[in-house]
Amino acid sequence: MTISDFFKTLPQYMLPQHMLSRLMHALTRCRLRVWKEWQIRWFIRRYDVDMSIAAQPDPLAYATFNSFFTRALKANARPVVHGADDIACPVDGAVSQLGAIEGGRIFQAKGHTFGLEDLLGGSGTRAAPFHNGQFATLYLAPKDYHRIHMPLSGRLREMVYVPGRLFSVNTRIASVVPGLFARNERVIAIFDTDAGPMALVLVGALFVASIETVWSGAVTPPFGKTVRQWNYQDKDIRLERAAEMGRFNMGSTVIVLFGAGRTAWHDGLCADTVVKMGELLGKTKPSPLAGEG
Repeated sequence: MTISDFFKTLPQYMLPQHMLSRLMHALTRCRLRVWKEWQIRWFIRRYDVDMSIAAQPDPLAYATFNSFFTRALKANARPVVHGADDIACPVDGAVSQLGAIEGGRIFQAKGHTFGLEDLLGGSGTRAAPFHNGQFATLYLAPKDYHRIHMPLSGRLREMVYVPGRLFSVNTRIASVVPGLFARNERVIAIFDTDAGPMALVLVGALFVASIETVWSGAVTPPFGKTVRQWNYQDKDIRLERAAEMGRFNMGSTVIVLFGAGRTAWHDGLCADTVVKMGELLGKTKPSPLAGEG
């Protein structure tokens, strides 16, 4: 962290984060043709968006800026790994950090870690299966594809909404704000997979006006003040590897968690590596108990 980064980040503590995100929610869903077309054209120029891979390549065919922002891709735009033990990258973006969960702490950036239990809503029971496991933090820039897909096939066990702040989540902010990802609002989905429990933590951020999942629709807004939990043990909600599981309406971060000894990240990945949905994120390992009995 530099002094410059600190002073550039300081205003984020004073911004009315949730009010600005509610305003963004309204502006990006406005159907006024002149307004939405101006937003889309500006965004494509600003971020050099490649519309040739979109299922609907005509940017002005979208009803709102948000429908453009969360656009689907052509079926062959993102080839998906197909090995039995392959873990697919769930998003387009860049690796923020990845590695081992040590002592119940997850590495955020130089000088900063945050608690696994804090990330998962303050529940020791929920955090226990991931102690000494593996994490991968993946950052989605504004230009990226913003649908989130399954790294492995799994059966949904639980969804949790955790209220919080809405700091930006780029590299500079992550180097300055302590416990950033455990402070921001987030939606946690926990699945049972062949590699044990898997958590996908969808972290909100400034101007992320909504987080959705395919089974529940919009989880935010409204922005809550208490932790909420939905149990799906009595339902059979199964999603295959690479199936869409949710989306950000504006950009943010996904954190993937696995339990101890069940996964290994791909050797070629490190901080700032650019990744695409469907690429190899890692490999699963057999259960240590396999073959016993």
